[in-house]
Amino acid sequence: MNLLILGANSDIGQEIARQFAGNDKANLILASRDQEELAKQVQDLSLRYGVKAKAGFFDALDYESHASFYRGLDPKPDGVVAAFGFLGNQTAAQGDFQEARKIIETNYLGAVSILEIIAADFETRGHGFIIGLSSVAGLRGRQSNYLYGSAKGGLAIYLSGLRNRLHRSGVRVITVLPGFVRTKMTEEMEFPDLLVSEPAAVAEDIHQAYKKGKDVIYSKWLWRWIMLLIRLTPEAVFKRLKL
Repeated sequence: MNLLILGANSDIGQEIARQFAGNDKANLILASRDQEELAKQVQDLSLRYGVKAKAGFFDALDYESHASFYRGLDPKPDGVVAAFGFLGNQTAAQGDFQEARKIIETNYLGAVSILEIIAADFETRGHGFIIGLSSVAGLRGRQSNYLYGSAKGGLAIYLSGLRNRLHRSGVRVITVLPGFVRTKMTEEMEFPDLLVSEPAAVAEDIHQAYKKGKDVIYSKWLWRWIMLLIRLTPEAVFKRLKL
């Protein structure tokens, strides 16, 4: 198996690489902007797991480069994980459209741009899998992160449609809905211990979902029931809550 990880320098992306290299002996194509950090990963993964690993430069917001980036991959991947994202600052984004735009484009448009290219190739070949990291934040808008949530919500709907399109071609699409995760992106935030996951645990959930043929997973599993309650809360009540 050849696995492409987009956003491979993210904490979850790094752990996903370890899961697939350790359990499936997957050869890895690690893609991100920071080539120096990727070089360290390539060396570590190659030595630790005895797999082939290489790095590639990928910028989610450089849409014009996406087609040439994918054309240049040799061999082409059997699976792809879209693990990149940008939390941003909700308060800043409310007064600065450039911050809002970066949140929306990184979490939604960048993913759609590259995944449409990959989906077309997988569809033609008649096999492959796509794993996209959305978020429970995308299941209902909250004042604390509605720009990030709306982009992740759009991504979840996109992945659902892509799954529907590609099913007949034998291509799988898995939507991942993490809750609170301790990462570089959230290091300044405080979370209830019961609800927070470590990147390694999220990666393990993702790998298990791949093995078991799941379509949509929550990580932690508790978030499925938490979000059910939040989604069922009547709007007349919900709009008065400070979430």
